[in-house]
Amino acid sequence: MKQTIRALALAAAIIAAPTTAMADTLLIERAQEKPAGALPARGESMGQVEARFGAPAERLEPRGGQKRQWPTINRWVYPAFTVYFEKQRVIDVVANHAGPDEIGPKPPIR
Repeated sequence: MKQTIRALALAAAIIAAPTTAMADTLLIERAQEKPAGALPARGESMGQVEARFGAPAERLEPRGGQKRQWPTINRWVYPAFTVYFEKQRVIDVVANHAGPDEIGPKPPIR
């Protein structure tokens, strides 16, 4: 009986012992570290974005627009980020993966 209690106490001590923590760099942390001028700003036009950052590496197929209340969303992919437009204006910018080990958004639907 005493051996069982000692074994349970030892198991509890091992489980409760602090372990070496491993940290991952989240994509959101990297995106927050970027200077504000390095990304398109909300409200900029497609022309302003293209003049400032050049032509996108890829222009994805527009999504939405089936109904009046569902605006068409255009997506431009640059090497470091993807820009989302509604009616020719930036509504959001999402940083792309820096590497395969980085935790971040799923790739865009093509």
